[in-house]
Amino acid sequence: MKTFTFKAVILLFLLFSPTYVHAQLPKITFAPQWLPQAQFAGYYVAQEKGFYKEAGIEVEIVHPSANIQATALLSSGKADLISLFLITGMSAKNQGLDIVNIAQISQHSAILFVTKKFSGIDKLGKLDGKKIGIWKSGFDEVPKALMKEKSLNVEWVPILSTVNLFMMDGIDAMTVMWYNEYNNIINCGVNEDELNVFPVAEYGYDIPEDGLYCLKSTYEKRKPELLKFLEATLKGWDYAAANKTIAIDMVLERMKQAHIPANRVHQEWMLDKVLEMIMISDKKTKRGELLESDFLKAAGILDNSTKSKWKYTFAEFYKPLDR
Repeated sequence: MKTFTFKAVILLFLLFSPTYVHAQLPKITFAPQWLPQAQFAGYYVAQEKGFYKEAGIEVEIVHPSANIQATALLSSGKADLISLFLITGMSAKNQGLDIVNIAQISQHSAILFVTKKFSGIDKLGKLDGKKIGIWKSGFDEVPKALMKEKSLNVEWVPILSTVNLFMMDGIDAMTVMWYNEYNNIINCGVNEDELNVFPVAEYGYDIPEDGLYCLKSTYEKRKPELLKFLEATLKGWDYAAANKTIAIDMVLERMKQAHIPANRVHQEWMLDKVLEMIMISDKKTKRGELLESDFLKAAGILDNSTKSKWKYTFAEFYKPLDR
């Protein structure tokens, strides 16, 4: 009888101990599409502040490298959920990766072409015949589509993650993100009035960027868990917006762990600009929603740039979790 009672006590201890409960939470491995930075602050906050665990899920965040895309982590099973630009996700699906968009976090494009004023390239058309730096790890669909539409013959020069080649005049122009590389150039000592910028949004290419993607099979099997992830993530972004100093502290720690040089002022700039694209006020949509009009605009751009037949509908691509 004593032995039975002892075993029962041990069993009850295991069942209700924090370690056992923690081990039983369903796990989601999430891969943002780039290296650690303030672009992903909301996810770090949701993890560090315990929002994911409060929602009933365990979340691991893994980052790709500068030359490996998040889609590779998803297709290999190393990630359950990833973030991608809308047009990147659509292109991947058209190429055979059976993914779906479950939420559109960002609602605008932050892509710019940038040149130095002394180059004389003060109009988009003057990029014809020039060398343009572009990211090696993806995110190139929109810039290339715009150049093709304008019938501009340019030489694309792959770059990893720095602005060094642009600073040394090894290229004539560079594709940059408003919240990232553009500010890196300014931080290198170039004044804003020494630059020409060409936002792709001003040329009809305002395609939403960061969205959440998973395999269709994951959506079908784990929809309740994915909804918990989304709700906790939005809570993380709200907290980051209201507590920017704390959020940046978390970002800098992630960058330190990944051995990435970190500049607090730059990360603060990035967080502010990213929040502008998330906390929308100029668009008739709710948070996390992908508009069919944005999908169709992106589809048209891809159709014109790749000449490939479109293989799926909006309903097949976008799977909102609240329906």
